[in-house]
Amino acid sequence: MKDFLRRWVLHNFWLKILSLLIATGLWLAISPDQEPAEVVMRVPIELRHVPEGLEITATIPEARIRVRGPERLIRGLLSADMHAELDLGDVKAGDRTFDLTKAQIRRPRELDVVQVEPPQVHLSFDTRMTREVEIHPRVIGSFLAGEQITKVLVDPERVEVTGPKHHVEMMDAASTDPVDASGTRTQATFVTNVYVADALVQVVQPTPVRVTVIVGKAESTGH
Repeated sequence: MKDFLRRWVLHNFWLKILSLLIATGLWLAISPDQEPAEVVMRVPIELRHVPEGLEITATIPEARIRVRGPERLIRGLLSADMHAELDLGDVKAGDRTFDLTKAQIRRPRELDVVQVEPPQVHLSFDTRMTREVEIHPRVIGSFLAGEQITKVLVDPERVEVTGPKHHVEMMDAASTDPVDASGTRTQATFVTNVYVADALVQVVQPTPVRVTVIVGKAESTGH
């Protein structure tokens, strides 16, 4: 038994231990979790150093990227783990095309960016404008026979909006969410909100709007 141990177990003992460690390391290196994998994801494009007083007049697209890395990372990867960056530090009003490259993708260190789409992003910029516009209330509903809306009052009457200059200049008025005044007799007041149809224009200080609906006798159409 001693001869067996001496010949097959203890002979070159440390060399065998080293071989075992190397074999274990190789197994770990080629285990499924370490094998390379790829995934395609949509990630947001973040804008950095936007000049004061400048507005973007188009929807910012997403980037579609293909990344490669260890399968253990790819399996748990989320869109929130990555984003693309555009530096707008020297942008002025007008149209501008930006290159979107691998270097602009922020991602975990062990991942490599294989492809970026689109390779370019086209954006339009305009100076910011703020002004007041009238509020036109939207009133709907049905009333008793012979009665109709005779007057609608709104408080406040105007609201301040801001956004790209060209969009703000084209606004005639803001409106309200629809107010259903069905069944109103004489007078009723409703509280609602300001609504701006242009997604690029915002209300500076949103505030509740009071819409007063006055109902009276319908004017006769007879001769």
